[in-house]
Amino acid sequence: MLGVPRDADAKAIKDAFRKLALKYHPDRNKTPGAEERFKEIAAAYAVLSDPKKRGEYDAGGHAGVAGYSAEDLFGGINFQDLFRGFDFGYDFGGGLFDLFSRRRHGPIRGDNIEVEIAIPLEKVASGGEETVRYGRYASCPRCHGQGTADGKPPKVCLACKGSGQQVTTRREGNMSVRQISICPVCHGSGKLIDQPCPDCGGRGEVEKSESLTVTIPVGVEEGMALRVAGRGMASPEPGGVAGDLYVVVHVRPDPRFQRDGADLWRQESLPLTDAVLGTKLEVPTLEGGKAQVNVPAGTQPDTVLRLRDKGLPHYGGKGKGDLYLRMKVSIPERLGREEHELYERLRALEGKSKRHFWE
Repeated sequence: MLGVPRDADAKAIKDAFRKLALKYHPDRNKTPGAEERFKEIAAAYAVLSDPKKRGEYDAGGHAGVAGYSAEDLFGGINFQDLFRGFDFGYDFGGGLFDLFSRRRHGPIRGDNIEVEIAIPLEKVASGGEETVRYGRYASCPRCHGQGTADGKPPKVCLACKGSGQQVTTRREGNMSVRQISICPVCHGSGKLIDQPCPDCGGRGEVEKSESLTVTIPVGVEEGMALRVAGRGMASPEPGGVAGDLYVVVHVRPDPRFQRDGADLWRQESLPLTDAVLGTKLEVPTLEGGKAQVNVPAGTQPDTVLRLRDKGLPHYGGKGKGDLYLRMKVSIPERLGREEHELYERLRALEGKSKRHFWE
């Protein structure tokens, strides 16, 4: 969400959040989806800026922090200090909390699903569509999530009156002991199904293989999560809203280049004679063509040459990164007789050039 690497420090996370939050804040950005994007950014910051929540997210993904309420997420963050000096219709503290404290009414929302895809480096440059395949539990179409054969709501368990719990009280001396256990009749569901749905066996959900197309934005960052609303797990309650699908994008290794943000790196092997005398190289570009590179005379090992604007597009911004070439000078391991003689003559010439003036 924030476009920072997994090992980003607190300052990098804070700077990325400020930049994106100012761009998508509802008081500044009135385009459709801006408020939802702002809330996602704020939630990402709340998790990554807290060591405990960040550890839970690293271990379990979105599911690891799914149980946090708005109060849990934002209670310890001073948004007033983060955005001091910016003029908005409402402050970041109260206004942000108001956005997240709009409680959902009705059935529980389904869990989110996280899947990973790998795309070629060219798709980072061009953007485009990718097909995602995954499995999920969805509401049973035959019984509409009710779990009953006729599709009607199941009966309330009379033994527990729909609570799913059995409560017994006993006295021990002057004390009253209350014991709460799972209802043995409905097994904690609070409902009874006389005739279960034949398709889902009374569960109210069935496993489905899903296939959908997601749009990869130009310059997509490594590890970025793309959200597809409503394509996650079905709600555990009839009529509930399904969770979301998060597609985490990774870039496949490329034999030609290594990626560093919007920049590309490549190693070029250079014969010793070309390093000494200089030469011209043809190097591949991401577009599939060739670029001419002038290697200056006297190039040293590990010298880095830069080709401007030959990298990847910047995500969400303008311009492109650069292509960097690291020069590796190859020293011959075996010499022929003629080559050996030439190197001996070269060494003799170097010895003469180093004589002192008084010799």
